[in-house]
Amino acid sequence: MQVNIHEAETNLSRLLERVAIGEEVVIAKAGKPVAKLVAMTHSARKFKLGSAKGEFVVPDDFNDPLPKEIEDLFWK
Repeated sequence: MQVNIHEAETNLSRLLERVAIGEEVVIAKAGKPVAKLVAMTHSARKFKLGSAKGEFVVPDDFNDPLPKEIEDLFWK
């Protein structure tokens, strides 16, 4: 389906409903296509939260200030 910019602005919610069910909507300016609304595909997560549990240990001093000689390297 193709609509002009004014129609797209006026009916965006309706157009998005159509896109959600798989239809593509082309938005045109002066009859020339300038954009296409398409549904987003959801990709599966590549990782699972917590999957590294037990793989490493955060040291107790992790949040302690860095030693002065290392801290000085950042302020040159």
